[in-house]
Amino acid sequence: MKKRISKIKLQIKACEANPSPPIGPALGSKGINIMKFCTEFNDYTKNNLSLEKGIIVTTIINIYTDKSFDFIVKSAVTTNLIKNILNIDKGSSSPNKNKIAKISYSQILLIIEKKNDLFINSRNSAIKTIIGTAKSMGIEVEDFEYEK
Repeated sequence: MKKRISKIKLQIKACEANPSPPIGPALGSKGINIMKFCTEFNDYTKNNLSLEKGIIVTTIINIYTDKSFDFIVKSAVTTNLIKNILNIDKGSSSPNKNKIAKISYSQILLIIEKKNDLFINSRNSAIKTIIGTAKSMGIEVEDFEYEK
């Protein structure tokens, strides 16, 4: 069994990994073949039907003593899913005062479907998590009833 010597967590655009920062410096300093990682990552994300090209995903890279690596691609970052669904560039600079958009219940459910790594006990917990993120971005949430 190989011994892991390092674990790196990066946010990388699906299908668009390249040797520039943050990937190049993070992997190069560990002696990893950067182009091999980029090729494997891009192939993996291209073949993953749930990931859209260019969406930012959290990636955990495990590096071993023999300079080999493996990686785990998590689902897209919640703020990016919200921005994509609402077609906005960024959240509000003062979210409590300036509301920049409105999100519906059906849009929240779409985001939950795309998130495969929410650590939650129920659908209501997932909904509340997405609502909290949306509110912190200055997005107004349409009223709806929680399921019981």
